[in-house]
Amino acid sequence: MSKWLKITGWSVFGVSVIVLLVMTQKVLKELPLQKPAIQISVEGENSFLTENELLSRLERNNLVFVNQRVRDLNPEKIERFIRKMEEVKNVTVYSSLSGNWNIEIELRRPIAHIFNLSGQSYFLDADGHTISSSSEHTARVLVVTGEIPDRYGSESVSDIINNDSLKTIRKLDDVYRISNYVCNDPLMRSLIGQIHRESNGDFVLIPLVGGQKIVFGSAFTEQDVAEKFEKLKIFYKEAIPFEGWNKYSEISLKYDKQIVCKKKE
Repeated sequence: MSKWLKITGWSVFGVSVIVLLVMTQKVLKELPLQKPAIQISVEGENSFLTENELLSRLERNNLVFVNQRVRDLNPEKIERFIRKMEEVKNVTVYSSLSGNWNIEIELRRPIAHIFNLSGQSYFLDADGHTISSSSEHTARVLVVTGEIPDRYGSESVSDIINNDSLKTIRKLDDVYRISNYVCNDPLMRSLIGQIHRESNGDFVLIPLVGGQKIVFGSAFTEQDVAEKFEKLKIFYKEAIPFEGWNKYSEISLKYDKQIVCKKKE
């Protein structure tokens, strides 16, 4: 008899706990939804999305609204919405039973600001994606000008690299190879301020000091780009200390295994 009483007692206790949990969950779902805890991370100093801007976009799309309850929250829908933002590389949205919720975002890192032939202005990020320019945000990155046919929102760098027909007409992959090298090399990052593509197809680097132009030529492969920059670094380290910054008007890296310089008149 006592055995059945114990079983009955535990059964009643279990049912009571379940009922209590269900009732508690119902109460929690009716609580007012608090503001999310937002964490936005970006490599470097250039951030294209702030916490206030994010909340404003969520409000405009009725994903966050006045008098919102915990039961109204849809983390999966919010995450899908944020993931579509061009500035966002990764995002995670999650909530707890208590009604607290979090948004964790990793932003894309711009490496170049491109001004193309069509008069468009946009950014190129470290993964080869384009980001539209905004009057609200600027980024201290390489400026790219000249004969750049690639438009904003067209193929990414990876799309171009993997398509032989696109390689012949797009230049975004070439711009990416040069910009990516400069941004990841401390010496070049401190020296080079602009990339210009001339009508003959040559890329020209404009240094922040010295007043000369650096004729880079083509940038078809990463190896080609790396070899040219290695030549330039050797020139800066071994020649400039003896010749001075203002002796040459042009430094050409176009030719294999040599540097050709023109003296200022």
